[in-house]
Amino acid sequence: MLVKISKLCLSVVLFLCLVFVAYARSAPPREGAEMPQFKLPVPESKIDRKYLGIADKKADFTVSDIKADVVIAEIFSMYCPHCQRSAPDVNKLYEDIQKNPALKDRVKIFGIGIGNSQYEIDFFKKKYNIPFPLIPDGEFKLYKEIGVKRTPYFIAVMLMKDGKSKVFYSKPGGFDSHKKFLEMIIRLSGLKCSK
Repeated sequence: MLVKISKLCLSVVLFLCLVFVAYARSAPPREGAEMPQFKLPVPESKIDRKYLGIADKKADFTVSDIKADVVIAEIFSMYCPHCQRSAPDVNKLYEDIQKNPALKDRVKIFGIGIGNSQYEIDFFKKKYNIPFPLIPDGEFKLYKEIGVKRTPYFIAVMLMKDGKSKVFYSKPGGFDSHKKFLEMIIRLSGLKCSK
């Protein structure tokens, strides 16, 4: 009888451990934590690869491979009406970064299309004139690894000299003002730059 109770208790404890591990992996990156180094497919466009600083010969890359001090990842879906509405504002954010010589090579932005094929992100990119790289996630693989449950979702990461990356912003939803969002990103990241 005691052996059966011990086995039952052990089974319950193991089950709970697995549940907690699965939950921990499926939670979005926390602010202050290191960014998980999940593999992303290299963009098909040579222009997008050059913008991110990714070698042409690579099959995949991680956020830490991007040549920048700060990386902003927009998690979106082409079917998300909020993502569609916020596309012009995210484009303006990109344009403001590109217009500022102190930010242009230091802050990069890209999108991950959750549940979207290459065809779907190409359609979204063309329809909304998206100037920055979009990465497909048609199999929901990144969605599961990142742990984001709704779109749009923004993650901003500071890339360290030692190859690590620290999340300093991780929140669902869009933003009201691309200018205020960029100011907040600069402030939270600690970037020193002129406007």
